[in-house]
Amino acid sequence: MTGGPAVIATTGLTKRFGPVLAVDHVDLDVRAGDRYGFLGPNGSGKTTVVRMLLGLVYASSGTIEVLGSPVPRRISRVLPQIGALVEAPSAYGHLSGRANLALIDAAGPGPRGRRSRKRRIADVLDRVGLGGIDDRAVRKYSLGMRQRLGLAAALLRSPRLLILDEPTNGLDPRGIREVRDLLAELNAAGTTIFMSSHQLAEVEQICTRVGVVDRGRLVLQDDLDALRGPTGRVIVRSPDAGRAAALLDGRVVERDADRLIVANAEPEAVNAQLVAAGLRVAEIGAERRSLEDLVLSVTGTGSDRVDTAPASRSGGSQKASPGELAETEGSSR
Repeated sequence: MTGGPAVIATTGLTKRFGPVLAVDHVDLDVRAGDRYGFLGPNGSGKTTVVRMLLGLVYASSGTIEVLGSPVPRRISRVLPQIGALVEAPSAYGHLSGRANLALIDAAGPGPRGRRSRKRRIADVLDRVGLGGIDDRAVRKYSLGMRQRLGLAAALLRSPRLLILDEPTNGLDPRGIREVRDLLAELNAAGTTIFMSSHQLAEVEQICTRVGVVDRGRLVLQDDLDALRGPTGRVIVRSPDAGRAAALLDGRVVERDADRLIVANAEPEAVNAQLVAAGLRVAEIGAERRSLEDLVLSVTGTGSDRVDTAPASRSGGSQKASPGELAETEGSSR
């Protein structure tokens, strides 16, 4: 379902906070039907980019188009078509979850009929696993319940585009699985998903396309299948691993108990050679790059690590250090 018209397109998107260059000429390309994972270390500029997409922070330079409209100039046309969950979900703590959703439903343009409001709210609460919630105040909710409520708010208007920041934060394994299934269901029905997350295993299962930012720059953007292509090595598991390693004549580059990694090989040829020699093969397949390896290969450390300060830099605008950017991402426009 990917490959359709652009849903998010930025050109040279740049944001400076004083002398700090927080986002540096980012060109996003998110197409209709994508499940797009937006990745990078803490303090790399992800949240600043998301806030610019939603018109919450103004770009210093560059252009943004969301759902075919320029942002922030036509943001009032765009926002009713977007569901967003950015950082920690916000809600009135003294009100119930249903009361919070009723206020959201009553605000802004779009269908807001009172007669159907209860039905719409009940529907989204069911979808996120809060259908049986009582009238307790939101301040008494667990972190996982707050996250589910924030997702319900994002789904309230049946959006064409979902922009999510850490959507599974605070959820247990079953809750994570439920959100994953829900996002796949929404995407199959036509909703484009743009999600920022540190849980790379979840991104691998949910997303079809990824973009990686590091120190404000977009350093990688491609279809996930293309990025996770074969490495040219074969993974073999065999009860006869020692004999298999000897037979493969120096091509084994790594061995861990019954697991071998064979360089410059094809699974079919290796399997045939082992079977012909009477060796048992429990599992065999082409090695593929993991998303974790890909992200780590193109990014540096995040803002939650504090090393010895480097020598001072001179001249021109300075790139944000991880610590600096963590602070500036919370700044107002």
